[in-house]
Amino acid sequence: MWLPAYATRGERLCRLAVVAFAFAVLVFLIGPLFVVFPLSVSKDPFFTFPIQDYSWRWYADFFQNARWTQSLFNSLVAAACSTALATLLGTLAALGISRPGFPARKAVMALMISPMIMPVVIVAVGAYMFFGSLGLTNTRTGLVLAHAALSIPFVVVTVLSALSTYDANLSRAGASLGAGPVSVFFAVTLPLILPGIVSGALLAFAVSFDEVIVALFLTGAEQRTLPVQMFSGIRDQINPTIMAAASLLTTVSIALFLALSLIRRVRRA
Repeated sequence: MWLPAYATRGERLCRLAVVAFAFAVLVFLIGPLFVVFPLSVSKDPFFTFPIQDYSWRWYADFFQNARWTQSLFNSLVAAACSTALATLLGTLAALGISRPGFPARKAVMALMISPMIMPVVIVAVGAYMFFGSLGLTNTRTGLVLAHAALSIPFVVVTVLSALSTYDANLSRAGASLGAGPVSVFFAVTLPLILPGIVSGALLAFAVSFDEVIVALFLTGAEQRTLPVQMFSGIRDQINPTIMAAASLLTTVSIALFLALSLIRRVRRA
């Protein structure tokens, strides 16, 4: 297995053991994520294994229940708005940080990515106190701003990665031909770093769409997102409709992961 023909029997057994261990770790890490799929199509009103009968009733309940559909709508709107805002601000921040003469770059970069390393509950409490003083709690605007703050670091990191391979001489060549900075950016720079921007946007969407702790602090009943609705459902009553919602969330996450993989493959091509 991936060894030359002259490999000894001991080397082959060692390689087989390494592959088996890696596969076991992989199953241990991602296996629990896929438990929701069989449970979501179980006819049993309780979370039981093995599954006796299969049914789509929980998916039908999800799409026919106004609370679930409204929470899904709230999640999509909040994720789309925060993604647009985070992509715009994160791209501008990355362009500024990447400039050679940018002062205190390391300190600014550390501040920019701090939401990625801070415990989310601390960010949530801080956002609650700050937005509360502005009257933005229990509003969709407050949720969008908070999710954008959480998502901007992901956009900054991916766009900076794209800019690290960008040849600045192309911008100088465009300027030497008489193009202004805005024209050079849209005609030269933007097409080359666009895969990095799209990758950051997809990560920002995933961060907002799956986020629950900040949403718990900042949303009321009318702005309740899908993860918050799932958390409330688990806390108040055990309902297999939660498994249908979890399956949809997992499917969206897998789709975003596949899209990111495709974009990275295009960038390498």
